[in-house]
Amino acid sequence: MAFFIENAPLSTPHLQLEPLQARHAAELFPLLQDPRIYTWISSPPPFSQEHLQVGWQQLEKRQSPDGKEIWLNWVIRNSEGIAIGKLDVTLSNKIATNLGCLLFPAFWGQGMASEAVDAVMQFLQQQGITETYASVSPGNLASARVLEKLGFSRISAE
Repeated sequence: MAFFIENAPLSTPHLQLEPLQARHAAELFPLLQDPRIYTWISSPPPFSQEHLQVGWQQLEKRQSPDGKEIWLNWVIRNSEGIAIGKLDVTLSNKIATNLGCLLFPAFWGQGMASEAVDAVMQFLQQQGITETYASVSPGNLASARVLEKLGFSRISAE
């Protein structure tokens, strides 16, 4: 791999983003069981805390097994320290090929996703990453609005 970016903690006026670790599985597993989260996500909820923890142990390495991608993952916390979601970025060849933000339903519609994504975008720009892509399922208007608010342009997947 020609480059590496440290998964740093980030903060905003209302949020703390801490690098995701396997230990977060115990805290986030119950929150990830809410079926409303999966309306626009093709994967099912994690089936066990242990399985989630094993998967997140791999993410702690911050790169794909073949070394071609960098994985940056954060737990998003509000000002009270409550986990409100997670944010993931995959980097390949100094391009953020996929950015994904998942908020738990109790925190939808409060501007937290925009604030978290903006913080990560600023972090990526500081690291020299100037091209970022995010995928949004057709019909997921809330996520599309977050991305458009932050300057993303719609392009077709065709």
